[in-house]
Amino acid sequence: MLPASVSLAISDFFSAGTGKPFRIDSSVPVGGGCINEAVRIQTDSGEYFVKFNIEKNFPGMFDAEAHGLSILEKANEIRIPAVLYSGIADIYSFLLLEYISTGNPTPHFWVNFGRSLAGLHRHSEKFFGLERNNYIGSLPQSNAQHDNWNGFFVTERLEPMVKMGRDKSEISSQMVRQIESIYGRLSALVPAEKPALIHGDLWNGNFLVDNRGNPCLFDPAVHYGHRESDIAMTRLFGGFPVLFYESYQSEFPMEKGWEQRMELLNLYPLLVHVNLFGGGYVSEVNHLLKKFA
Repeated sequence: MLPASVSLAISDFFSAGTGKPFRIDSSVPVGGGCINEAVRIQTDSGEYFVKFNIEKNFPGMFDAEAHGLSILEKANEIRIPAVLYSGIADIYSFLLLEYISTGNPTPHFWVNFGRSLAGLHRHSEKFFGLERNNYIGSLPQSNAQHDNWNGFFVTERLEPMVKMGRDKSEISSQMVRQIESIYGRLSALVPAEKPALIHGDLWNGNFLVDNRGNPCLFDPAVHYGHRESDIAMTRLFGGFPVLFYESYQSEFPMEKGWEQRMELLNLYPLLVHVNLFGGGYVSEVNHLLKKFA
């Protein structure tokens, strides 16, 4: 159930905006997440989606998520749930979003998805990274800005995950040496690209089919990165249909050999999973390193 302090904060937020009393009639748990609690609330002015957690567990998580969602929404390339309010109430932090009901995909769903993601990736900035840090899953993600992707990928992505894995004794000294051996070869392995606006955690659990049959993205780890990183993540955990990749390629072609680079670019999310879950993900990293280290 929605904590009373969060319910009151949301009611006060709407009342302040309208000058009228605001009533939450019910809240229903929404499944699918493993980090935060989530509910769909029914109110006298419609339905909304609320995520909440104890603030000290993940400080600033929802503010960072709200910031990332707003960046994606302003790009106006693909549907993003509108951010309404992010706040702290008593011991809880919370995020209030537009509630998007689900539907059945249109016949051109995957073609449209590929084109929309290509459009998103055409948005660029001067530096790789972002003006603020955020999270990937429940792990802090540093977005310190760099003028080249190699430095960004090593310093802000791989090194923090390697250190964490080593501190947890999930990653061996040999694995550390193998990963570090890749650092100096990145420019030869991955073609240079302009910084691209990417979702940052684009696997098949972080999008839905909305009530119009179109894709909607959520739970981002937004930053300006190498666009192939987003594509690589879509190939984890089952991957997307071929139509998606064909559509993306027709709209914004990646350089030759992109399919062979996917595993290398997934080193970061795999290390994230090593640090979150250990176990089988360590063997997946070892398998990858045999190809590139």
